[in-house]
Amino acid sequence: MKDGSHQRWTDGLARRLSTHATTQDVAVLNHGIGGNCLLAECSGTNALARFDSDVASQPGVRYLIVLEGINDLGALGRERVATPEERRAHVARMVGGYAQIVARARALGLKVIGGTVMPFAGNEYYHPDAAAEAARQAINVWIRTPGHFDAVIDFDQVVRDPARPDRLLPAYDSGDHLHPSMAGYRAMADAVPLTLFAR
Repeated sequence: MKDGSHQRWTDGLARRLSTHATTQDVAVLNHGIGGNCLLAECSGTNALARFDSDVASQPGVRYLIVLEGINDLGALGRERVATPEERRAHVARMVGGYAQIVARARALGLKVIGGTVMPFAGNEYYHPDAAAEAARQAINVWIRTPGHFDAVIDFDQVVRDPARPDRLLPAYDSGDHLHPSMAGYRAMADAVPLTLFAR
């Protein structure tokens, strides 16, 4: 964080892991990049291309949490309205990207945990429409489907507004309808079952 307070959800997860006897030997290496994409070159090298450097080459790695995709979904319709065919093809490419990451991680003996894509309706940078929300839902259905990942953290369910599930809960919204607030990051950290890492 800019103020050095270390309030990202991964920081909260690291603190929780360190305070439980069954997980205190588990560290968190955060290779998330703000504005990054799963497949496209958004902000920095895309997640799929970073797999070897960010995951495979890390000594002692045992788990991988994949939380990517919101910028891929938003970027498609940012400059113009995407056609239904473009949306379907985009979702298929993203699913293929997730599947590649899962296969490569499993080949290394890692437990691969998928994080669902959180709501971003109302964001003025991406201005997502109903088609973008439908694509997000399709991606989340794939992520939640048993067997695609070894486990799932349903961040979408944790931070969405029950009254308007295409949007972040106001208390968890930083104000841009895309990035969670500090309370939202805490809720995300608290939602990760530590049993995923207990041995």
